[in-house]
Amino acid sequence: MQFVDEVTIYVRGGKGGNGSTSFRRESHYPRGGPDGGDGGNGGYIMLVVDEGLNTLIDTAYQPHLFAKDGGDGEGNGCTGRSGDNVICKVPLGTQVFYQDRLVADLNKVGARWVAARGGVGGKGNRFFKSATRQSPDFAQEGQPGDECTLRLILKSVADVGLVGLPNVGKSTLISKLTSATPKVANYPFTTLHPNLGVITIGERRIVIADIPGLIPGAAEGKGLGIKFLKHIERTRTILQLIDVTTPLGEEAPASDESTDEELRAVARAQFEAIDFELSQFSDHLAALPRLVAFTKADLPIARRAFEVTDLENTILISSHSEHGLTELIELIGQKVAKQSSSE
Repeated sequence: MQFVDEVTIYVRGGKGGNGSTSFRRESHYPRGGPDGGDGGNGGYIMLVVDEGLNTLIDTAYQPHLFAKDGGDGEGNGCTGRSGDNVICKVPLGTQVFYQDRLVADLNKVGARWVAARGGVGGKGNRFFKSATRQSPDFAQEGQPGDECTLRLILKSVADVGLVGLPNVGKSTLISKLTSATPKVANYPFTTLHPNLGVITIGERRIVIADIPGLIPGAAEGKGLGIKFLKHIERTRTILQLIDVTTPLGEEAPASDESTDEELRAVARAQFEAIDFELSQFSDHLAALPRLVAFTKADLPIARRAFEVTDLENTILISSHSEHGLTELIELIGQKVAKQSSSE
């Protein structure tokens, strides 16, 4: 499925119905009098969070949203029918911008926001009857609904942002830690959209966002990474995967013949490459607490790299054998709980 995380939409609330100009003519009501009813209110456009969505693609295919107009009032005091409303479902984490100004942030389950209000129906001539104006022969027109152009931007709501170079095993790890089922294969940018998974620790639900592989230059727009970096701006902790057998750009990866110093250098280079891209995109991202997980614990070279590393907050894991995953979940829970208590 194509991933769409930004879309421009045009919304227009329904026009209010016109009030009616009418007079009673029944034989049993000889004095007659105004009896024109009010027009119905126009429908509105509402954005509603749907937890089952993780993309704005549905909205992209229907960028013009029009609510129904209200019905006109009728004689005998009948009010016109209200226009039907339009409910537009959007993913959790959708932000709404009007003229580059943030006007709504739908970052909670069940959140909803009225994007365009319907116009108020006009008053019928019955409304204007008074002691000094017995037979008003006029009525109000219905008011137009709101209309505007809005820009929707999806920023995933997650507690942990999972980052790393392409092919270091992010999609495989999130499939092991959570119920997410991302596409997994051995080529760059396997993850074509952020995958969200949930870890349950006691009564706490921790959401992990799997971000497509970053490569040097991502913050300047190279590759797909920058397109999705905004999806981890809300996170409390960064989990970075390091695989010393994965090449960084044109540099050769580590091998079994690599010295301890060379292994430290490879791991440090991967860490700093991702750190640079995060800091170029946002100082906030670079300042977030970070866990560093060395992957492929089944391989001797990965175990050596972990033992000699000079990086902090590290853990050795294997998604294949599930080595270290229980300890990783515990560390994630501790980090998120600490950040939550300090907010």
